[in-house]
Amino acid sequence: MFDLGWSEMLVILVVALVVIGPKDLPKVARQIGRWTGKARAMAREFQRSFDDMAREAELEEIKANLQKMNPANLEHTIRETIDPDRKLEKALDVRDTLEAETRAIADGLERPAAAEPPPGPASPQPEPVLAGPAERAGERTAERS
Repeated sequence: MFDLGWSEMLVILVVALVVIGPKDLPKVARQIGRWTGKARAMAREFQRSFDDMAREAELEEIKANLQKMNPANLEHTIRETIDPDRKLEKALDVRDTLEAETRAIADGLERPAAAEPPPGPASPQPEPVLAGPAERAGERTAERS
């Protein structure tokens, strides 16, 4: 910091010993250490506050840039990039499907109950089997008996 070597510190120590005296030298050294600690604490606090101001200025700049962007325009740009023909949006939109199902359920509840059940799917009727000559002969004998 002050670029003092060992020889300069030794000279300062000898001068302090002569000027202050050996009896008060420990008290003075303790007081100098406290002042040095306070100076360092003040320097750290100043550095912290300076860093906070710089960080705050950067955040304000970023915030201003984000506010300049129009959120609606950004959403539109993303939608046009991902799904330009809106097929994906229509496929994923369940609101229309839910509304249609809700209407169908409501219509079903509003209809009066029918006396006859609605006709089911037409089941195929078996076609009559034409009897051959041998079977017809058997039928005639059965009728006679």
